[in-house]
Amino acid sequence: MAAWNDGASAPLAVIEDRDTSDAAAQLARAAELLDEVKRGMRGPTLRLYRPRPTMAFGQRDTRLPGFEAARAASLAHGFEPVVRKAGGRAAAYHEGTLIVDHIEPASEAMVGHRHRFEVFGELYADVLRGLGVDARVGEIPGEYCPGEYSVHGVPGLGSTAAGPVKLVGTAQRVVAGAWLFSSVFVVSDAAPVRAVLTDVYRALELPFDPRTAGAADDVVPGLTVDAVERSLLEMYAEQGALAVPL
Repeated sequence: MAAWNDGASAPLAVIEDRDTSDAAAQLARAAELLDEVKRGMRGPTLRLYRPRPTMAFGQRDTRLPGFEAARAASLAHGFEPVVRKAGGRAAAYHEGTLIVDHIEPASEAMVGHRHRFEVFGELYADVLRGLGVDARVGEIPGEYCPGEYSVHGVPGLGSTAAGPVKLVGTAQRVVAGAWLFSSVFVVSDAAPVRAVLTDVYRALELPFDPRTAGAADDVVPGLTVDAVERSLLEMYAEQGALAVPL
C-alpha cells in the first residue's frame, strides 16, 4: 500500500512532459489531468516536467497593492508570471527545477489532506538524502512561499550555501473525487531564482531572506535534474507504485 494513500490505489501512470513552451499551459495541463482523474477518465498519474522560467503567484498575491510591480519585475528577469490555484505565495522555477504532479482519485479527497503534506515531505526529503543532501522537513525563517512541510538542505563540507536553503516546495489542490499534490524540486542554478524572488517579494512587501533561496547543487555540488528524477522514480518503484516497473 502506498504511504500517501490510506486506501487501495492503482499503480501510477508516468507522464514525462517535455513540452514546456508555455508556462500557463503547463499549469492548465495539471488542472486538466486532475479533472480527468476526478471523472474516472484517467487513473492515478505522476507527471514530471522541467519548466521554462516561471513566476507562479498565489491567489493572495494578486490582491496586494504591489502585484503589478511584482509582475513587471518577474518579466524583467525573464520569468513568465502566472497565477496558480494551489499553493501559497509566489514561487519561482526554471529549467534547473523538476516539477512533480502526483494525482490520485479519492472518494473523500479532503480526508488525509494534512497527512499527505507530512508523508510527501518526508518521502521527497529521502529522495534528496539518497543523493547525499542533508535534507530536512520544515520551514526555515525567511523562506519564499513558506510552508510547514517544505524541504530544506543543510550545507556541509564542499557546500556553497551559507546556511539552510529551501529545496522543495509543496502545494495541494483537492476537488470532489480527486487530489493533486504538486512539488517543485530546485536542483541547479539558484542565482536567477534568488534574483527574481528578491525583486518580486520587495514589490509585494512580503518578508523574504534571499539567503534561503538555493538549489540542491549548492549543498551537493554537481547534482543534476536527471539524477533527482531518477532517484524520485526509483523511490516510487520501491513503493510498488508505478504502472511500468523501472
